[in-house]
Amino acid sequence: MPELDRVIWPPAPITTSRLVLRVSEARDRAAFVDLFASPEVGLHLGGPRPREELERAVPDVPGRRPGLFVVELGGAMIGTVTLERRSADRTGGDLLPGDGLAELGYMFLPRAWGAGYAAEACAAVLDWFADSSPGERVVLCTQVANSRSLRLARKLGFTEVARFEEFGAEQWFGRWGPVAPPGGALAHLFRAGRKELVRCYTTIIECAGTASAYSGIRGRTRIRTHPVRLGFRPPNHS
Repeated sequence: MPELDRVIWPPAPITTSRLVLRVSEARDRAAFVDLFASPEVGLHLGGPRPREELERAVPDVPGRRPGLFVVELGGAMIGTVTLERRSADRTGGDLLPGDGLAELGYMFLPRAWGAGYAAEACAAVLDWFADSSPGERVVLCTQVANSRSLRLARKLGFTEVARFEEFGAEQWFGRWGPVAPPGGALAHLFRAGRKELVRCYTTIIECAGTASAYSGIRGRTRIRTHPVRLGFRPPNHS
Protein backbone atom coordinates (compact mmCIF):
# COMPACT_ATOMS: atom_id res chain seq x y z
CA MET A 1 0.00 0.00 0.00
CA PRO A 2 1.39 3.47 -0.89
CA GLU A 3 2.82 5.39 2.05
CA LEU A 4 1.89 8.90 3.13
CA ASP A 5 3.83 11.42 1.10
CA ARG A 6 3.03 14.74 2.75
CA VAL A 7 4.01 14.20 6.36
CA ILE A 8 7.31 14.35 8.19
CA TRP A 9 8.14 10.89 9.52
CA PRO A 10 8.77 9.82 12.16
CA PRO A 11 6.93 12.39 14.25
CA ALA A 12 7.54 12.98 17.93
CA PRO A 13 5.62 10.53 20.12
CA ILE A 14 1.98 11.50 20.63
CA THR A 15 0.82 11.40 24.23
CA THR A 16 -2.82 11.18 25.33
CA SER A 17 -4.22 10.94 28.84
CA ARG A 18 -3.46 7.20 28.98
CA LEU A 19 -1.47 6.25 25.89
CA VAL A 20 1.71 6.90 23.95
CA LEU A 21 1.69 6.61 20.16
CA ARG A 22 5.14 6.09 18.67
CA VAL A 23 7.10 4.28 15.96
CA SER A 24 7.71 0.57 16.46
CA GLU A 25 10.72 -0.81 18.30
CA ALA A 26 12.35 -4.20 18.68
CA ARG A 27 10.61 -4.75 22.02
CA ASP A 28 7.23 -4.76 20.19
CA ARG A 29 7.96 -7.91 18.18
CA ALA A 30 6.17 -10.36 20.49
CA ALA A 31 3.07 -8.15 20.57
CA PHE A 32 3.00 -7.98 16.76
CA VAL A 33 3.09 -11.78 16.62
CA ASP A 34 0.26 -11.99 19.17
CA LEU A 35 -1.76 -9.45 17.17
CA PHE A 36 -1.59 -11.25 13.84
CA ALA A 37 -2.01 -14.71 15.43
CA SER A 38 -5.12 -13.74 17.40
CA PRO A 39 -8.34 -15.46 16.22
CA GLU A 40 -10.40 -12.57 17.65
CA VAL A 41 -8.39 -9.91 15.82
CA GLY A 42 -8.38 -11.88 12.58
CA LEU A 43 -12.10 -12.70 12.60
CA HIS A 44 -12.97 -9.89 10.14
CA LEU A 45 -9.50 -9.55 8.59
CA GLY A 46 -9.15 -12.79 6.69
CA GLY A 47 -8.38 -14.97 9.71
CA PRO A 48 -5.34 -15.34 11.98
CA ARG A 49 -1.92 -16.37 10.68
CA PRO A 50 -0.13 -19.42 12.14
CA ARG A 51 2.11 -18.40 15.02
CA GLU A 52 4.97 -20.57 13.75
CA GLU A 53 4.86 -18.76 10.40
CA LEU A 54 4.84 -15.38 12.12
CA GLU A 55 7.80 -16.26 14.33
CA ARG A 56 9.81 -16.92 11.18
CA ALA A 57 8.51 -14.01 9.08
CA VAL A 58 8.17 -11.05 11.46
CA PRO A 59 11.36 -8.92 11.35
CA ASP A 60 13.31 -7.89 14.40
CA VAL A 61 11.71 -4.42 14.25
CA PRO A 62 8.25 -4.96 12.72
CA GLY A 63 5.98 -2.26 11.36
CA ARG A 64 8.72 0.31 10.86
CA ARG A 65 7.16 2.32 8.04
CA PRO A 66 5.57 5.78 7.62
CA GLY A 67 2.02 5.95 8.88
CA LEU A 68 2.18 3.11 11.42
CA PHE A 69 1.87 4.06 15.09
CA VAL A 70 2.38 1.59 17.89
CA VAL A 71 -0.08 2.22 20.71
CA GLU A 72 1.58 1.83 24.09
CA LEU A 73 -0.09 1.49 27.49
CA GLY A 74 2.00 1.28 30.63
CA GLY A 75 5.16 0.62 28.63
CA ALA A 76 3.72 -2.23 26.55
CA MET A 77 2.24 -2.33 23.05
CA ILE A 78 -1.52 -2.99 22.92
CA GLY A 79 -2.19 -2.31 19.24
CA THR A 80 -1.49 -0.26 16.14
CA VAL A 81 -3.10 2.63 14.29
CA THR A 82 -2.20 3.20 10.65
CA LEU A 83 -2.69 5.94 8.08
CA GLU A 84 -1.79 4.88 4.55
CA ARG A 85 -2.82 5.73 1.00
CA ARG A 86 -5.74 3.62 -0.17
CA SER A 87 -4.75 1.71 -3.29
CA ALA A 88 -6.10 3.34 -6.45
CA ASP A 89 -7.59 0.06 -7.69
CA ARG A 90 -9.70 -0.42 -4.55
CA THR A 91 -13.39 0.51 -4.52
CA GLY A 92 -13.95 3.94 -2.98
CA GLY A 93 -11.67 6.22 -4.94
CA ASP A 94 -14.33 6.71 -7.59
CA LEU A 95 -16.82 7.81 -4.93
CA LEU A 96 -14.52 10.51 -3.55
CA PRO A 97 -12.52 11.78 -6.52
CA GLY A 98 -9.22 13.57 -6.01
CA ASP A 99 -5.72 12.65 -4.96
CA GLY A 100 -5.00 9.34 -3.21
CA LEU A 101 -7.11 9.04 -0.07
CA ALA A 102 -5.54 8.50 3.34
CA GLU A 103 -7.08 5.43 4.97
CA LEU A 104 -7.28 4.87 8.73
CA GLY A 105 -6.75 1.38 10.10
CA TYR A 106 -6.51 -0.04 13.62
CA MET A 107 -5.79 -3.35 15.31
CA PHE A 108 -5.80 -3.94 19.07
CA LEU A 109 -5.07 -6.96 21.21
CA PRO A 110 -8.26 -8.43 22.73
CA ARG A 111 -7.05 -7.65 26.26
CA ALA A 112 -7.24 -3.97 25.36
CA TRP A 113 -10.81 -4.07 24.04
CA GLY A 114 -13.69 -2.34 25.77
CA ALA A 115 -11.73 0.39 27.58
CA GLY A 116 -11.86 3.12 24.95
CA TYR A 117 -8.18 2.84 24.00
CA ALA A 118 -8.88 2.46 20.28
CA ALA A 119 -11.04 5.59 20.18
CA GLU A 120 -8.46 7.55 22.17
CA ALA A 121 -5.58 6.46 19.95
CA CYS A 122 -7.39 6.94 16.63
CA ALA A 123 -8.64 10.40 17.62
CA ALA A 124 -5.08 11.42 18.45
CA VAL A 125 -3.79 10.18 15.08
CA LEU A 126 -6.58 11.98 13.21
CA ASP A 127 -5.74 15.21 15.05
CA TRP A 128 -2.07 14.77 14.19
CA PHE A 129 -2.89 14.18 10.53
CA ALA A 130 -5.22 17.18 10.36
CA ASP A 131 -2.37 19.36 11.63
CA SER A 132 0.22 17.73 9.36
CA SER A 133 -1.91 17.68 6.19
CA PRO A 134 -4.57 20.40 6.45
CA GLY A 135 -7.58 19.86 4.24
CA GLU A 136 -6.93 16.20 3.45
CA ARG A 137 -9.78 13.75 3.77
CA VAL A 138 -9.46 10.41 5.55
CA VAL A 139 -11.47 7.30 4.73
CA LEU A 140 -12.14 4.08 6.59
CA CYS A 141 -13.39 0.71 5.37
CA THR A 142 -14.63 -2.03 7.66
CA GLN A 143 -16.89 -5.05 7.41
CA VAL A 144 -20.50 -4.36 8.29
CA ALA A 145 -20.39 -7.52 10.40
CA ASN A 146 -17.60 -6.03 12.53
CA SER A 147 -19.91 -4.20 14.92
CA ARG A 148 -17.11 -3.02 17.23
CA SER A 149 -15.19 -1.41 14.36
CA LEU A 150 -18.35 0.14 12.93
CA ARG A 151 -19.25 1.71 16.27
CA LEU A 152 -15.73 3.09 16.59
CA ALA A 153 -15.84 4.59 13.08
CA ARG A 154 -19.05 6.43 13.86
CA LYS A 155 -17.78 7.53 17.25
CA LEU A 156 -14.72 9.05 15.57
CA GLY A 157 -16.97 11.07 13.26
CA PHE A 158 -16.77 9.06 10.04
CA THR A 159 -19.81 9.50 7.81
CA GLU A 160 -21.06 6.66 5.66
CA VAL A 161 -20.42 7.11 1.93
CA ALA A 162 -21.30 3.67 0.57
CA ARG A 163 -21.58 -0.03 1.21
CA PHE A 164 -20.24 -2.61 -1.21
CA GLU A 165 -19.15 -6.21 -1.51
CA GLU A 166 -15.41 -6.88 -1.26
CA PHE A 167 -13.39 -9.90 -0.12
CA GLY A 168 -16.63 -11.88 0.07
CA ALA A 169 -18.25 -9.62 2.68
CA GLU A 170 -20.30 -6.41 2.83
CA GLN A 171 -18.04 -3.43 3.54
CA TRP A 172 -18.85 -0.07 5.14
CA PHE A 173 -16.95 2.85 3.58
CA GLY A 174 -16.85 6.17 5.44
CA ARG A 175 -15.28 9.62 5.18
CA TRP A 176 -13.80 11.94 7.80
CA GLY A 177 -12.55 15.48 7.23
CA PRO A 178 -13.38 18.50 5.12
CA VAL A 179 -15.64 18.17 2.10
CA ALA A 180 -14.54 19.74 -1.17
CA PRO A 181 -17.27 22.09 -2.44
CA PRO A 182 -19.12 20.80 -5.49
CA GLY A 183 -18.97 22.76 -8.72
CA GLY A 184 -21.75 24.43 -10.61
CA ALA A 185 -24.85 25.98 -9.10
CA LEU A 186 -24.27 24.56 -5.60
CA ALA A 187 -20.74 25.90 -5.12
CA HIS A 188 -21.86 29.24 -3.65
CA LEU A 189 -23.80 27.43 -0.90
CA PHE A 190 -20.59 25.92 0.47
CA ARG A 191 -18.88 29.29 0.46
CA ALA A 192 -21.70 30.78 2.47
CA GLY A 193 -21.61 31.24 6.23
CA ARG A 194 -22.76 28.70 8.79
CA LYS A 195 -26.28 30.12 9.10
CA GLU A 196 -26.67 30.25 5.34
CA LEU A 197 -25.69 26.60 5.05
CA VAL A 198 -28.38 25.58 7.54
CA ARG A 199 -30.94 27.70 5.70
CA CYS A 200 -29.97 26.22 2.32
CA TYR A 201 -29.84 22.59 3.40
CA THR A 202 -33.37 21.84 2.21
CA THR A 203 -32.54 23.33 -1.18
CA ILE A 204 -29.41 21.20 -1.45
CA ILE A 205 -31.30 18.00 -0.69
CA GLU A 206 -33.97 18.90 -3.26
CA CYS A 207 -31.27 19.53 -5.88
CA ALA A 208 -29.59 16.23 -5.07
CA GLY A 209 -32.83 14.30 -4.69
CA THR A 210 -32.73 12.80 -8.14
CA ALA A 211 -29.68 10.77 -7.08
CA SER A 212 -30.81 9.96 -3.55
CA ALA A 213 -31.62 6.32 -4.22
CA TYR A 214 -28.76 5.45 -6.53
CA SER A 215 -27.99 1.77 -6.59
CA GLY A 216 -25.78 0.24 -9.23
CA ILE A 217 -23.36 -2.44 -10.22
CA ARG A 218 -19.75 -1.51 -11.03
CA GLY A 219 -18.00 -4.61 -12.25
CA ARG A 220 -18.80 -7.11 -9.52
CA THR A 221 -19.11 -4.49 -6.83
CA ARG A 222 -22.54 -3.47 -5.61
CA ILE A 223 -22.58 0.12 -4.36
CA ARG A 224 -25.30 2.02 -2.54
CA THR A 225 -24.79 5.73 -1.96
CA HIS A 226 -26.73 8.73 -0.68
CA PRO A 227 -26.07 12.42 -1.44
CA VAL A 228 -25.95 13.34 2.26
CA ARG A 229 -23.18 10.77 2.75
CA LEU A 230 -21.23 12.21 -0.15
CA GLY A 231 -21.03 15.67 1.41
CA PHE A 232 -24.49 17.27 1.22
CA ARG A 233 -24.75 17.43 4.99
CA PRO A 234 -25.93 20.15 7.39
CA PRO A 235 -23.62 21.45 10.14
CA ASN A 236 -23.84 19.76 13.56
CA HIS A 237 -25.78 16.83 12.13
CA SER A 238 -25.15 13.56 13.96
